[in-house]
Amino acid sequence: MNVQDYDEVPAFLGEWGPFQKSVFFLLSLTIIPNGYAGLVMVFLADTPQHSCRLPNSTDVTTGGTVNLSLRLPVEEVDGERVYSKCARFKTHVGDGLNGTTRETEPCADGWEYSTDRYTSTIVSEWNLVCDDNWKGPFTVSVFFMGMLCGSLISGLLSDRYGRKIILFVSMALQTVFSLILVSSQSWAMFSILFFIIGFVQISKYIVMFILGSELLGKTVRIAYGTLGVCLFFALGSVVLPIFAYFIRDWRMLLLALSLPQILYMPLWWFIPESPRWLLSQGRVEEAEVIVQAAAKRNGIKHTAVIFENRSDQECMLPTGDKHAHTYLDLVRTSNLRNITIIAMFVWIISSVGYFGLSFSIPNMHGDPYINCFISAATEIVSYVIAWILLRTSPRRISLACIVVFSGVLLLLIQIVPSETYNKVLPFILMGSLSVMAGIFCLVLPETFGQPLPQTIQQVQPMIWWTTKRNDIIAVAEKDKKVENEHLNSQIDAV
Repeated sequence: MNVQDYDEVPAFLGEWGPFQKSVFFLLSLTIIPNGYAGLVMVFLADTPQHSCRLPNSTDVTTGGTVNLSLRLPVEEVDGERVYSKCARFKTHVGDGLNGTTRETEPCADGWEYSTDRYTSTIVSEWNLVCDDNWKGPFTVSVFFMGMLCGSLISGLLSDRYGRKIILFVSMALQTVFSLILVSSQSWAMFSILFFIIGFVQISKYIVMFILGSELLGKTVRIAYGTLGVCLFFALGSVVLPIFAYFIRDWRMLLLALSLPQILYMPLWWFIPESPRWLLSQGRVEEAEVIVQAAAKRNGIKHTAVIFENRSDQECMLPTGDKHAHTYLDLVRTSNLRNITIIAMFVWIISSVGYFGLSFSIPNMHGDPYINCFISAATEIVSYVIAWILLRTSPRRISLACIVVFSGVLLLLIQIVPSETYNKVLPFILMGSLSVMAGIFCLVLPETFGQPLPQTIQQVQPMIWWTTKRNDIIAVAEKDKKVENEHLNSQIDAV
């Protein structure tokens, strides 16, 4: 048996029986914490109103009992004159100096923070303001650096050790380090732990996608990727502002979000390993047991042997593809190299737009809790629309239209009156890049109604506007020749 035949072998299980339903729901359920793992920084790292702590004064953030105009210099910020948050007058007004000549100094005694919205944040706890105001946004960057590292190796680890074990190890580490994060004693400690959480949460996300795709049938995979994984991710985003509204202390908020993750651990006994991966490792008997158990769960009596009793790992490799692939194969041929570059560009721009908007919620006009809730609820609607489009429309056209439309909306933000919100430059940048990414989507190969390629040779060529059919065939033959030469060199080396 080879990999092209695998989807046909367990087809007798049906597409939507009790086994598939449990796998679909349980795997999707585990993604909920990913919906708030990073976005929680919207509330954890928000900067409360603050000003220098003044000797012999009460709460200066609410007016206090002192005349602030005598103690704090006035600065112009976004066209408004406000009291300085990072400096105070060094000399007293009684020294005969006016406000324009009095010497100022940094906040030597620390800061006073308003508690109108938050009891505490990491900003107020570790004074991440003024000269250290870069540390809050940098913490978010640290999280994404962890995601980058996790993205690079999680797939390789799941190929080596199995989908299930990497999924649950990542899940356990995400829970453990989230709980340890609550006890952080410094910003540096918080950042290191947050890097690890970023690493393991994206590893869990990627491996869960792979495991579900390999356990579920062809007709269920679209629903799994949209109504399953993405929809439950959005539910996690919906939960976040609700918890944050009622829990205003950053440590207690993290604790409340982290403790429920412990409940996922017993799912080890309900989510099976991928039979496809087991077969690729020559573990035919284990794959047989899982599929037979799935048949029993679906009420199907099947006593015959399902998989050939072969221990040869190459039984799952496509004909003519007898070597292990690496990242270099993504750029070895011109066609696949172009597809890889454009796909990465589109994904990066989409991520910049998504997370850029999400982390801008505290800077937007209105209540951040309501803004965050509306943003998450809108995602739920968008995933349902994506599911419909994936089932009915050409993929590259749908993707291009959505990305371009998003970019245009971001560009139109600049027409909003400045007294509502005037920080438009990031949105202009994100909008321009989104429009560009949407245009590039149009040259990607179409996958709607097409079997997914199982080998590099089967990858369809890109379609440029000036490309003719004969040119497409020529490119495909050229890339196939390059790949065959590479395969022959691999075989000769063996």
